[in-house]
Amino acid sequence: MKAVLILVVVCMGLLSSASAQLLNEFRPRYMDKPAHVDVDGDDDPDLIKIKLFNGANAIWLDDDDDMSYSDTEGDLDSDCLLIDRNGDGVFAGPGDLSIDWIDNDHDGEADMQLVVENSDLKSVEGWDWSSNYMWIIDDEKDGAFHFINWKELVLRCWTHAGASNFFEDYHGQTLFLKTHAPSYRIKDLGINWENPFIFYDADHDGLTEMSVRLEDKGRFDSAGDVSLNGVVNRAFVSVDLDNDNAPSNEFDYDFSLYFEGKGFSYKDQVHKINNDHAGIDARISDLLYDKRWRAVNSLVYTSRTVALDRVFNKGEWNRCWMVFDEDDDCERWERVEFYEPKNLFRIGKNNNGIDHNPQADAAGDRGEWDEDNSGKGKLYIGFDGKIHLYGAEKGCWRIDQNAACYQGWGGLYEGGYKRIPDEPKQFPTIAYEDMDGDGFFDLIKHDLDGDTTFERVTNLKRFNIRHEIIDIRKFTYKEYHDLFEKLADEMWNNALQSIKVAKALKINYKWYASLTSPKSKWEKYSNGYWLQFYIFNDLLAHFEKNNQKDRINTLMKAYYERNWTPLLESIINI
Repeated sequence: MKAVLILVVVCMGLLSSASAQLLNEFRPRYMDKPAHVDVDGDDDPDLIKIKLFNGANAIWLDDDDDMSYSDTEGDLDSDCLLIDRNGDGVFAGPGDLSIDWIDNDHDGEADMQLVVENSDLKSVEGWDWSSNYMWIIDDEKDGAFHFINWKELVLRCWTHAGASNFFEDYHGQTLFLKTHAPSYRIKDLGINWENPFIFYDADHDGLTEMSVRLEDKGRFDSAGDVSLNGVVNRAFVSVDLDNDNAPSNEFDYDFSLYFEGKGFSYKDQVHKINNDHAGIDARISDLLYDKRWRAVNSLVYTSRTVALDRVFNKGEWNRCWMVFDEDDDCERWERVEFYEPKNLFRIGKNNNGIDHNPQADAAGDRGEWDEDNSGKGKLYIGFDGKIHLYGAEKGCWRIDQNAACYQGWGGLYEGGYKRIPDEPKQFPTIAYEDMDGDGFFDLIKHDLDGDTTFERVTNLKRFNIRHEIIDIRKFTYKEYHDLFEKLADEMWNNALQSIKVAKALKINYKWYASLTSPKSKWEKYSNGYWLQFYIFNDLLAHFEKNNQKDRINTLMKAYYERNWTPLLESIINI
């Protein structure tokens, strides 16, 4: 029995050693015994001094005065961990990492967590992307916050399991605030750059169906310090229209809107914090390079209850963009990244094409751009049965029909700032233009062979296209979801009508049998579009071969007006 026990202990030791090397490390590891210090003379410890696995000095601060001499570390409800990451003998300074847990409602569980991660860069012009001053506010009370890679002692916001199960808490009903600057370069620590980033769990499944990102661009002084303005200058709204997120597909936004301009003020949105630990702070202030974040007792940010109203009804915007993930391969946590109104045929990050933004999908998405915000963010269902941006002057769908250029979560930030997917050398393109300025696309151009020349250009003005303008200013997630459900059903019903036309003319539509059994709303939407596209082209070739010009005109009307019935009736009544 003793031999077995010894073997078990040895094996457990080997497992522990292996886990520190190869498995995820979700907690700090220590290399010596804790040294307890009573700084206020009340016979219980107020801080623990200890060394981490790599020899870095760390201090646990007991902010809620419940530490005992038997504790080997602080608690995770209302304590703070300071790490002298660069070994210069100073805490909360250049190169250091600090994590603060705050129990705002005093229920024994942390409601907020602050990470202060300062780079050791001497000077930076503008944002310091390797620094993070970042709050997470746990509205759903699931206890999940930031993810620190404890092997590196680095905040890792992009680490994930599978396709999009991020360890950082972007899931469900949560919210974060962030500024990419060392804390000591931020003038007012109660205001942030991403202020806030809000996630909405509309169906209470622990996953995110919608997000709102509000950005205060701030300003930098000659010393490189940043002041935030208390004004949102850029706003992003993203929606998982078909609500197909699930374990192993945690994020699946389908479209995003972007607004830019004067924006709106949020200075009235003050949120108090019960963060009173002045007693211990007064005794340890000499240890801290920057102690101001320890004294933050309020945060100023737009609350989740008013965020959408402020974006759609209070913001003064100069432009609005939309992007739609047509190949359904985006598993980013924040949005479908935007295409930009640049060259339609250039491809590659920072290459002045529509996918200029390195975070954008190289191919597969549809971007539309209202450069004067004349449409005020409204949408409409267009000639193709798809959601379009009302007021957009131009748009482009760079087609990746099979999601061969699979974007996933984007591929950036971990393992180098580069796209993981291979960029296609050629791709089909559909371009859209509003020629008469009425807010609706009326010129459609197709380059389906990827030679950068549009082989088909169609003026839609001659068709009686019904445009249903959709005012989303008061939309909740349910309205977005209902809109897509209705749109997908209509797309599929129109596809079934096109099949009836093909049958009536003995056109063999069963070449497309793989598209005829949709298993989800998204497949009704996508397969329905492509079925109509292929059948339309087969019918067009059939009528052109037989020189049936009247039928060609009727076919064009059926396709672009989304009504196959007149064509079907004309064939049946022959």
